[in-house]
Amino acid sequence: MGHEDGRRNQSAMQGSRLFAFAVLTAGIVAAVAGCGSVASRGQAASAVAQRLLEAVERKDGAAACALLAPQTAAEVSQSAQKDCAAAILDQNLPPAGTVTSDDVYGQWARVRLSSDTEFLGMFPGGWRVVAAGCTPRGDRPYDCIVQGN
Repeated sequence: MGHEDGRRNQSAMQGSRLFAFAVLTAGIVAAVAGCGSVASRGQAASAVAQRLLEAVERKDGAAACALLAPQTAAEVSQSAQKDCAAAILDQNLPPAGTVTSDDVYGQWARVRLSSDTEFLGMFPGGWRVVAAGCTPRGDRPYDCIVQGN
């Protein structure tokens, strides 16, 4: 019986080690997959930020407004007292630049371009620009040309 108990204990220990290894491996795979997910989400947010400025450069107000968050589009329209497609073209947004960095925080993203900083939110259907034409002001909040309420 002594040998049999020893074999059971050894088998149980090997099973525990195998379980611990499986859990550790699953954790590493999940972490790596999560990083890839954040990177791809950052790239998607960056693409939307860049497309907004490109649409404004092409004078395609309808395309630019389609990339804005609903409240941002409403604010652009309301503050100019005209439809968003016309109002966005009058906002003096900077020219499209290259993306220098993106930071994703859950459902929010900050995209820095060589010419601008934009803030985006995740909405049904994808990323939408919440604020654009933003410049940092030290410890104070960014000053943005276009933003929602």
